[in-house]
Amino acid sequence: MKPYLPLLVLLGLGGSLGVQAQERIWRCGNEYTNNAADAQRRGCKVVEGGNVTVVQGTRPAGASTPSSTATARPAGSGPRVDSPEQRARDSDARRVLEGELRRLEARQSELMKDYNNGEPEKQGSEARNYQKYLDRVAEMKAEIARNEADLASLRRELDRLPASR
Repeated sequence: MKPYLPLLVLLGLGGSLGVQAQERIWRCGNEYTNNAADAQRRGCKVVEGGNVTVVQGTRPAGASTPSSTATARPAGSGPRVDSPEQRARDSDARRVLEGELRRLEARQSELMKDYNNGEPEKQGSEARNYQKYLDRVAEMKAEIARNEADLASLRRELDRLPASR
């Protein structure tokens, strides 16, 4: 008898025992289960052949159960605040946004002055290198566009806030 033969027999038996120890898996549409009673109740089909790996899923953090839907509040809503305190918060937010709006408007007027209707003054080496001048003009135009977008966004945000009293 060859010395490796008993080892092969043991490996063969161990491998077949592992396959036999697996539970049956049923497919129920796009779901898989190893619960026989549930599978029979739902009319699922046994999955045969091939390897199937089933990982237990978890419920997403934001998912609600039927019992918690009655007390659910919108996402991002903190504890309820009484009316005077909320008005004070809204007033503070409006003041901050209006300050930011004034700062951006000043910056916009400065950018437009420097841009000079698309013909800013040439600086240093730009007299000899026209491409460098064109690149700077393009950067100025892009910065003006970004600033305009920021201004529009701030104005929308201010419009969403309740009017100050």
